[in-house]
Amino acid sequence: MKALVCVKRVIDYNVKPRVKSDGTGVDLANVKMSMNPFDEIAVEEAIRLKEKGVVTEIVAVSVGPAKAQETLRTALAMGADRAVLVQVDDGVEVEPLAVAKIVKGVADEEAPGLIITGKQAIDDDSNQVGQMVAALMGRPQGTFANEVTVEGDSVVVKREIDGGLETVKLALPAVVTTDLRLNEPRYASLPNIMKAKSKPLATKAPGDYGVDITPRLKTLKVTEPAQRQAGIKVGSVDELVAKLKAMGVA
Repeated sequence: MKALVCVKRVIDYNVKPRVKSDGTGVDLANVKMSMNPFDEIAVEEAIRLKEKGVVTEIVAVSVGPAKAQETLRTALAMGADRAVLVQVDDGVEVEPLAVAKIVKGVADEEAPGLIITGKQAIDDDSNQVGQMVAALMGRPQGTFANEVTVEGDSVVVKREIDGGLETVKLALPAVVTTDLRLNEPRYASLPNIMKAKSKPLATKAPGDYGVDITPRLKTLKVTEPAQRQAGIKVGSVDELVAKLKAMGVA
């Protein structure tokens, strides 16, 4: 069985994003970029399934600028076999629906038994691509995966929900989106990083899949979150109650 894994190049999770002075977006100049953390978990899960003999080939796919090749090379260094970059111009924002249509196009060519994506990207937090891919392809989906087990021609997914865990059994081929507690992604070793440089990486364009990436949404303004006000220390419960009453809370 072939696994298709989606990865995205985002601002590194350790970096505090800066909003442009004109409020048109986030400043990406001289900012460290890396693979979306949820997508790292997706790549790791595909590798573990391959190590179990369930998956025979892992294909990583990304939609982004030429620099997204670095992200795909990271996936290849972790253990993916091939990569596909659907390249767009630098600075172009591709909306989730367009990404899902592109992933469907790649999947139609590759015919994977399992499509694995991170549950969301940490830059826009849309949490839409996996679900849209499943809908466009008419495939069953297991979102927010906490555990993934392939059993013959089906996959059992434990999902993280508000009330705890929900277990679903999906007929393959299927789409799975990964949550934080599914696994701990491995670090790529130096030998594997060197090997990744020679692994196949194909470059495509959205037009190759008949997808129009013209945005349907327009960002009007981006602002920093409001700063939290300083707290007040009180010396007793009576003083606390008095403060709450003065604020109109109690």
